[in-house]
Amino acid sequence: MRHHAGPAAAAASLTAAYPQLFTTDIARACAFFEQKLGFAISFLHGAPPFYGQVMRDGVRLNLRHVDVMPFTGDVRAADHLLSAYVETSDIDALHAEYQARGVALHQPLTTQVWGVRDFVICDPDGNLILFASR
Repeated sequence: MRHHAGPAAAAASLTAAYPQLFTTDIARACAFFEQKLGFAISFLHGAPPFYGQVMRDGVRLNLRHVDVMPFTGDVRAADHLLSAYVETSDIDALHAEYQARGVALHQPLTTQVWGVRDFVICDPDGNLILFASR
């Protein structure tokens, strides 16, 4: 079923989405994104930081501190619950880069039946991030 937004919404366009990843340790999360995934810190708020953002090229991921992760056990890994879907212009080059950096894969580089090539990594807090190329 398709829903129509109506005339008021037609004037607005969506320009970006910044998935929010939960972490129990912002410093550890930032180090992982910088050292393993090649992101840079865009900003951090608080002392100690409780909210921040990492970025690479046109992709931004928000990081939010939580004392206890909202997911229990291995439900994310078992059910493949993605925290973010990131498109790349060259999945093979990104895969090779991450392999060279020693990034562990949750799902190996795969060609899906719908034509997308993708792989999934797991950050230190269990957030699953899919990288894909069409």
